[in-house]
Amino acid sequence: MQIKDHLQIYYESHDEDARLTSRSGQLEFLTTMRYIEKYLKPGMRILEIGAATGRYSHTLARMGYQVDALELLDCNIDIFKQNTLPDEKITIRQGNAIDLSGFEDESYDITLLLGPMYHLFTTEEQHKALSEALRVTKSGGLLFTAYCNNEATIYNFCFMRGYLMDPHFFPLIDKETFKCNSNPEDRFVLHRPHEIDALMAGLPAERLHFIGTDMMTQYIKNTIDEMSDEMYEYYLKYHFLICERPDMIGITNHYLDICRKS
Repeated sequence: MQIKDHLQIYYESHDEDARLTSRSGQLEFLTTMRYIEKYLKPGMRILEIGAATGRYSHTLARMGYQVDALELLDCNIDIFKQNTLPDEKITIRQGNAIDLSGFEDESYDITLLLGPMYHLFTTEEQHKALSEALRVTKSGGLLFTAYCNNEATIYNFCFMRGYLMDPHFFPLIDKETFKCNSNPEDRFVLHRPHEIDALMAGLPAERLHFIGTDMMTQYIKNTIDEMSDEMYEYYLKYHFLICERPDMIGITNHYLDICRKS
């Protein structure tokens, strides 16, 4: 099967909307939106590449922004369209993050690449996606790119769930370096910060923020979901305080790299 087929099977059986709406799941969304809103200005045009069911695209469109979205999977596009309100200034088309030929150079003030880097399996594809996203972003515009963290998977899946001893994963986990590889069948590509730095090296972009969007949340989900409203507000306050600290972000499940195009 092709990668699109594996992803189609996964997302047809996985409620992507629900992932970002539970109290613990909201943290990734709230953190990402907090940083997007930091740079929003009236009249900005936004492109979301790999928009999934449109959680970010619809939120921004309902704030009054013109949003164009690109999504690979038909099942996600169907839900995206169902969630679209009549007054939203929004478009959605089917396409791949490594080919943005349907979009002109220097078209967008903010470009969101919040999912594709999870599913691009070669360095060449990853570099192409970043290059294309920057190409369609205006000079001085912003690129937001999300990555899955290798170390969170080592803790969560290899040790907490015991997959380190599962023969299926033997070819995918280097037991000396604990670097995880991946393939289309297992869907998710995992990164370490120095690998992200290497991908961005030489591209016309300056890093503004490198963030852990969910930090410890993956490990204490039940605790977070059971918090009172007051306690959750304190948790958010603490999270926003530490989510850029270099000594802390290695525990996160997802990284967010925010760059300004040169």
